[in-house]
Amino acid sequence: MKKIILLPLLLFFASCYQAEHNCKDFKTGKFRFEHEVNGEKKVTVFERNDSIEIETFERKTDTASIRWVSDCEYILRKLHPKNRAEEKSINMKILTTSGKTYTFEFGIVGSDQKQRGTVTKISN
Repeated sequence: MKKIILLPLLLFFASCYQAEHNCKDFKTGKFRFEHEVNGEKKVTVFERNDSIEIETFERKTDTASIRWVSDCEYILRKLHPKNRAEEKSINMKILTTSGKTYTFEFGIVGSDQKQRGTVTKISN
């Protein structure tokens, strides 16, 4: 009987929780994204303004245009693609924010495959 009473109570409190969405705080600035590739830690640093993102990964710099769909979602398109794969736009969606970090989901526009990551803002 106690379990029956606790379940609705837990559901009520869970429904009251809302993830933080201060996406506007992350539209511009300098950011760091750490991720793992084949078991090795990799770091990407990028700087973003309202329409351009400049990314540096393994000493290579690339530039992409940004088209904001909403405060928490934008489309990246490389300005100088080197192959067909780089010609495809990438959908970026900020899922939650917390202090100087945000969790996001990304994938090629039109694809159901999505990946997630966490970014840290390192300066305005």
